[in-house]
Amino acid sequence: MSKLRVNASTLSLDGFGAGPDQDLQNPLGVGGEDLHKWMTGTRTFHEMVGKDGGTTDVDDRFTIGSFHNVGAWILGRNMFGPIRGEWPDESWKGWWGDNPPYHVPTFVLTHHKRDPIAMEGGTVFHFVTGGIHAALEQAKAAAGGKDVRVGGGVSTIRQYLQEKLIDELHLAVSPVLLGRGESLFAGLDMLKLGYQCTEQVATALATHVTIKRV
Repeated sequence: MSKLRVNASTLSLDGFGAGPDQDLQNPLGVGGEDLHKWMTGTRTFHEMVGKDGGTTDVDDRFTIGSFHNVGAWILGRNMFGPIRGEWPDESWKGWWGDNPPYHVPTFVLTHHKRDPIAMEGGTVFHFVTGGIHAALEQAKAAAGGKDVRVGGGVSTIRQYLQEKLIDELHLAVSPVLLGRGESLFAGLDMLKLGYQCTEQVATALATHVTIKRV
């Protein structure tokens, strides 16, 4: 049965999934890139960016698993780019260049209409103005029975959690303090929403936690 999943979403020790002041120079907010050292050293990530080498350890296992059986993605507007408000033109096509790592239909939440963008490698960005439920409906239809992965950002994940729609959540807790930024769990009663921690695995660069809706 198709699941709605979050994978490889990284939090700081003080609970922030991104740093403050996101812009073109700081896609994950100030200090946000430090969260992801557990992933960027893996062989899987190296292959994604066209590099050789990388580790084949537990961190790599979780990175590989994050792409398994994914038939569609859902992204918040911030995960697609730093532009706010109306689209000024059609030039911005995402953070990842011509060949993004999604390789399946990818649905971007926005308040402003835009035509779909077909990228290299099978990624097609679709822009959804009808909210999280409309995006999920379209993503499930496009996934062809496979899982739908919510790629973030924090606000998007929170919205799906509040509606009890996420079936499984993999978090990597990084030994980094950000001080401020976008908090994932602030104001959310995860127990009341029906979630439980089912797995935890520690490495030198992260503690991997799996949370499932029961």
